Amino acid sequence: MGQRDAWASVSDDELLARCDVDLYRASGPGGQKRNKTSSAVRLRHLPSGLRVIAEESRSQHDNKAKALKRMRRALWLELRETPPEGDLAHHPFVDAARDKSGTVWVGVKDPRYLFLAALLLDAFELCGGRMAETAARFELGSAALGDLLRCDEDAWKEACRIRQKHGLKALN
Repeated sequence: MGQRDAWASVSDDELLARCDVDLYRASGPGGQKRNKTSSAVRLRHLPSGLRVIAEESRSQHDNKAKALKRMRRALWLELRETPPEGDLAHHPFVDAARDKSGTVWVGVKDPRYLFLAALLLDAFELCGGRMAETAARFELGSAALGDLLRCDEDAWKEACRIRQKHGLKALN
């Protein structure tokens, strides 16, 4: 288990303990209460430096829960680690995403998606942002890899950032 996996897999209380928490008054619609209470929440994960905010609710409790969820997503989708050695096509995250026909697919709302997307993005980084090479490591077609990443806007943005970092043209 890598550093990111350990950070993202802890309980909400443990994750919150690793973050600086800023409470502030959010601007915008929401009536008089919104401007009188510090209901907006900004989290900064101290070990990684990632920052997220949640300010859409008038409830500080709701915003804190949303911010923690966003922090977990950010840890999985924005931090890259070297993928494990060996056969990535039969990694536990990949096997868990296979359906009865052997096709690798999980929807973005499936809790397994973030684990799989992080592994795909890690390999994508290792392969210099090349779709075909990354897809081959998972015994997938390039289109299937693209579909898995494209179903989540943040995963797709990270894939595009990786390609740009390696001097490759943007994905469509």
